[in-house]
Parts: sequence; C-alpha cells; structure tokens
Amino acid sequence: MSEALIIQVPRDGPLDGQLSQDPPPSLSSSGAVVERVPADAEGAIDPPSAGEVVLSVPSPASLAREPDEVHRVIDRAGTGVEPLVIEVEAAEEFLEEELAPVIEAAQRASRPVILRVIRNV
Repeated sequence: MSEALIIQVPRDGPLDGQLSQDPPPSLSSSGAVVERVPADAEGAIDPPSAGEVVLSVPSPASLAREPDEVHRVIDRAGTGVEPLVIEVEAAEEFLEEELAPVIEAAQRASRPVILRVIRNV
C-alpha cells in the first residue's frame, strides 16, 4: 500500500492552515498524506464516495481519550478493498496525542485508512 493514512480536511479552513504551517511531529514522520477537499457554503465536505466508516467521533479529542477504541475498530475491520474511514465531525486543529492513535493503527492496518474531518470549527 502506498499510504497508510490519508487525512481529508476542508480546504482553506483553520485545520488546513495548521496542517500546512505547523503539523504535529508524527504527521511529518509518518508518511501520511493530507488531502484538502473543497467544502460547501457551510464549510462541510461531502461524504466519501468509497470507504467503510468504522468510527465516528465529534472531535479530535475523542481520538486521544479513546485510543484503544481507535485501534480496536481498525484491527477488527477485516480484509476488503475499500479504505477504512474514521470520521471527525468538526476540528480546528490536530494535536499530537489526537493523531498518534490513528497513525499507529493505520500503520498496522491491512487497508488504507482515511481520517476525514467533516467540517471546520
């Protein structure tokens, strides 16, 4: 697999700016790719056309609070061809402790993982 983790964010929002200008250290060293997706008038991106949603959380803080859940849903997703999708309802930034569990789980996954932020805060 070429990329273990793809992070999809609304283009031109605060999260896009943070990931461009001051990304968490693990993002730079993981080989993860940030994909900037055009947002609608409300700042939200459309649902993915492909992928299996395995976890939905309200904010990135949930990823840091429940790292075992992140690992569990990725590890137990099984085989398939569609990427695994973790949806975050809204985010303004990603902290190291929020991204780390997703990066770790994605590196062990048998399929690509998409971390998709639906809207800016």
